[in-house]
Amino acid sequence: MKTITVLGSTGSIGTNTLAVLRLHRERFTVFALAAHRNADKLFEQCVEFAPAYAVLGDAVAAQTLQQRLRAAGCATEVLSGAQALEQVAAAPQVDLVMAAIVGAAGLAASLAAARAGKRLLLANKESLVVAGDLLLQALQQGGGELIPIDSEHSAILQSLPADRSRWQADVRNIVLTASGGPFRQRPAQTLHAVTPQEACAHPNWSMGAKISVDSATMMNKALEVIEAHYLFGMRPEQIEVLIHPQSIVHSMVAYRDGSVLAQLGQPDMRTPIAYGLAYPQRIASGAPWLDLARVGRLDFEQPDAQRFPGLALAFDALRMPAGACAVLNAANEVAVDAFLQRRIRFTDIHRINADSLASAQCSACGSLEALVELDRQTRQQARQRVAQLSV
Repeated sequence: MKTITVLGSTGSIGTNTLAVLRLHRERFTVFALAAHRNADKLFEQCVEFAPAYAVLGDAVAAQTLQQRLRAAGCATEVLSGAQALEQVAAAPQVDLVMAAIVGAAGLAASLAAARAGKRLLLANKESLVVAGDLLLQALQQGGGELIPIDSEHSAILQSLPADRSRWQADVRNIVLTASGGPFRQRPAQTLHAVTPQEACAHPNWSMGAKISVDSATMMNKALEVIEAHYLFGMRPEQIEVLIHPQSIVHSMVAYRDGSVLAQLGQPDMRTPIAYGLAYPQRIASGAPWLDLARVGRLDFEQPDAQRFPGLALAFDALRMPAGACAVLNAANEVAVDAFLQRRIRFTDIHRINADSLASAQCSACGSLEALVELDRQTRQQARQRVAQLSV
């Protein structure tokens, strides 16, 4: 029996994690569930899974949730705030931590889990993008284990040799696939008129608003390039991105002998979640079976640099001094939020990201405090740029 904390339990990854756990109650027990503000959904999850702890971002909302749970006969203790996230991530009773909080807000809890020697199931790509070196150091210090939950990085892990010492010797390069999002064939000159509703209408995946917009701009793939660099020790020139609209081939590894190994499956996040939960074993995920005859064809194409200019920023950031990746992530979070609020145009997201990276003052960022300060400064500058561009 393994014990798990789910950070971001009410989001897309969190609810899919609980769906897999529901199939394997004899293997896993839930220690803690954490959400930012969705108290109603967290209440339902606590009643079903009876965790020892629940965490909400707001103290008043946490107190109200505690009263509701007591009235329902649920013994779950409700905590609040960032420190509580770290507490339930690093608790000695916990074996696994699903890190699924969107954005840089989940970074400190991911670091706490790594230092405590947990198996960290990383769906929060910002933890690696913002603080890849720090997270890898924390894992080494704590003796923990990092399993990526992004479908692309899970596919890469499944296609790499089990012996990690062979990765550089055997691998020529890795290939991250991307669906191309809702605008794969839309003329680049019309993208300025894109609405938030259009950007969030992903053709293959059901995701939250921020991740959906990142998919539409392909900034999600830019962040995944950075993530892959840290996860697998690949140089920027060893990382390739291909558009694959069917989202059946989740990613590939090209070997020096000419072989290419790929992981295929339905576009369903329950598959990489189940792989991470039971690694290196495999358990039922609840995802539907892949019928290749019904799929019929698999297409691949190079990303269009005009339609997806943000993709190149990841490779630029990896070649810049430490902290550049954190700058790119912070600027993008501000820009996407402003777009969803209809304050800027869709194409302004790239302008803000590119301007922030070009003007970044990236010095040594050897501590979480230094990264937090760089993140704060970048967000402040990005908000000023939003104000200038506001429609």
